[in-house]
Amino acid sequence: MLQNVRAKGPLQFKSSKVTSILLVASACIFATTTGFDAALMNGINIMPSYTQTLKLTTTTKSLNTAAGFIGSGFVSLWIGPVVNHIGRKRGIMLSIIFKLMGVVFMSAAQNVGMFVLGRVLLGMGTGTSGVAASTRRGIGLSAVYTVWYRESGALISAGVTYRTANIEGEWSWRLPCLLQGLFSFACAAVLAFVPESPRWLAYQGRFNDALEVVASMQSDGDTTEPLTQAQYREMIDTIEWERAEGKQLNYKEMLASRGSRKRVMLAVSVAVIAMMSGNNIVSYYLGDMLTAAGITSTQTKLEINVILNAWCFVCALTGTLLMDRIGRKTMCLLSCMAMATTLFIVGALTKVYGHGHDTSGTYGTIASIFLFQGSYGIGITPLTVLYPPEVLNYSIRSNGMAAWTMAVNISGVIVTFIFPFGLAAISWKLYMINAAWDVLQFVFVLVFWIETKGFTLEEIDRLIDGTKHSNVPDIVDLQNGTAVLEGKGVDSTGAEVDNVQATKEVKTVVTPTVN
Repeated sequence: MLQNVRAKGPLQFKSSKVTSILLVASACIFATTTGFDAALMNGINIMPSYTQTLKLTTTTKSLNTAAGFIGSGFVSLWIGPVVNHIGRKRGIMLSIIFKLMGVVFMSAAQNVGMFVLGRVLLGMGTGTSGVAASTRRGIGLSAVYTVWYRESGALISAGVTYRTANIEGEWSWRLPCLLQGLFSFACAAVLAFVPESPRWLAYQGRFNDALEVVASMQSDGDTTEPLTQAQYREMIDTIEWERAEGKQLNYKEMLASRGSRKRVMLAVSVAVIAMMSGNNIVSYYLGDMLTAAGITSTQTKLEINVILNAWCFVCALTGTLLMDRIGRKTMCLLSCMAMATTLFIVGALTKVYGHGHDTSGTYGTIASIFLFQGSYGIGITPLTVLYPPEVLNYSIRSNGMAAWTMAVNISGVIVTFIFPFGLAAISWKLYMINAAWDVLQFVFVLVFWIETKGFTLEEIDRLIDGTKHSNVPDIVDLQNGTAVLEGKGVDSTGAEVDNVQATKEVKTVVTPTVN
């Protein structure tokens, strides 16, 4: 086993409950910013004061919205190696700095150029967090609450823009832009107490600290507890194997083997599905969709925006609770099928009742939009931040997430910049085209995706590479008492300890794991 090296610096909380709460809180607060931003642009795009102040046309309105994806795509080109070098926590702090700079420029914008710069900086923060924060895996509460609070952020933003729309003048849209900075400050405060990634610590030679981080999340700081030892040994064995195989933390490694190429393909496919399913038309241009459906009142549009985000919140929470029961692949398939069906219905109803003269037809169109967004929220929203880090092993995780971020932003630019022109030009036909694309997504997931439910990151290697790179029994077998942890382990000082058989009487439950 790799030699243990004692590192300097204070240790984190020993309590697994406290550590888990902090991990969840940091993910929740940070993800809230993403949800807030999406609903923010949707809300202010509806406001006449925003359009009038910046003298927006269809082109500049699309540019303002797409600029966030441009910034995120730019930073994804180089942020992977940076995060590998400085660590996950410092990477998240860098993203917070970018976000706060973006908030300042957006809130104070006097013209389109200044607003676009703010959106680019905000996007750079989002792109950086996509690489740094998304490498924190949460099989359970961590990813659960990341999803939950992303939708919560959208709901908060929708409520804020609904209320500020009554403010006379420019502050109706400047105030919501300014308020999103509060979440970044809150995240920075919580982040100070969150542990660093144990795998990153191990790669830096800080093996004792890595063990203590695992123990702090697994067994209230007890480094000799069997499940802590098992998870730690799995991690170290896999790192040893990667180094013995000559694997490097660079972009080239993503294409170096068949397994790595499959991992990247799976991660990128999540990005495309998340952005190209049709949901972003609703997320950013709900006002235009409602106009096409026959609704012209700004107040009514903002009210629908609030209710829709509340509905998405419920659906995302429901999907998150089902994710570990039904499975990732099954949930994605169900969502793709439901999205295709409901989007076909939206297109058909828009074609027939888009003139707005039939109240029942208009209500039917709105109901179909709600069903479509619910179909997306119940399956795709939870998977967006959960599945990619699961299928990317450590040697390519940061750079693989950078590729995921790039795919998100290329798709995002296409959606936010091109779709408004398509909606204006071909109206309901755009929904039909997008629905057909959702059918293709269903086929892709059915053929290529793997199920990762219930496996540790190291155990997922067996699903993709055909072998697990450690002789440690699977965690689930240790918990069920069907396997025994044999051999010697180490404690936090590096001294050898005897491993104790893990039986059904072991009370420890695997908590969210930091990657």
